[in-house]
Amino acid sequence: MLLDIFKGEKYYFRTSIYKLHCMFMKKLLFIPVFLSVISVAYCQPVRWYTIEEALEMTQKEPRKIVIDVYTTWCRWCKVMDTATFNNPVVAGYLNERFYPVKFNAEQHTDVTFHGQTYKFISVSGRGYHELAAVLLNGNLGYPSVVFLDEKGQMIQPLQGYIKAKQFDQILKFLGEDVFKKQKWEDFLNTYVSPVKE
Repeated sequence: MLLDIFKGEKYYFRTSIYKLHCMFMKKLLFIPVFLSVISVAYCQPVRWYTIEEALEMTQKEPRKIVIDVYTTWCRWCKVMDTATFNNPVVAGYLNERFYPVKFNAEQHTDVTFHGQTYKFISVSGRGYHELAAVLLNGNLGYPSVVFLDEKGQMIQPLQGYIKAKQFDQILKFLGEDVFKKQKWEDFLNTYVSPVKE
């Protein structure tokens, strides 16, 4: 009988430890799942559109358009994809306030923009797309980012690699129409980017 009491206590002790262990493990498993759900919600990659899709969407819900003009061979285009467009602050703001477009400046597909069809022009075995030349005012340098207003009219083309912090500043300056009432230098004195260098 005394042995049965001890067996019962051992059983109770084991089940209590097992229950505590299970509770602890469930909580431990919950933390990474919770953190991954939060990170997915706040670190969405940029949703890229075609120029035709962006122009159609801006008819229904007006937003500015950002066009990343790139080529497949451009090293700095790839760096900008990785370091700038993958930054969570930049990607989140692009998805929320703009229609982001990826445009290959050497693509062979015809593109209709504002009722005009633009084609690939072959030059010495390579070539360029007419729309890239129009968007970049004939200065075919990569990477380039072109900002269009809600009606698809040019605001500003920018050439060269842009770091995430500076790109965030540009997005806020152009995206919130600050450029209509304030100089760039004055804006930089007042705006503090959440992007860390």
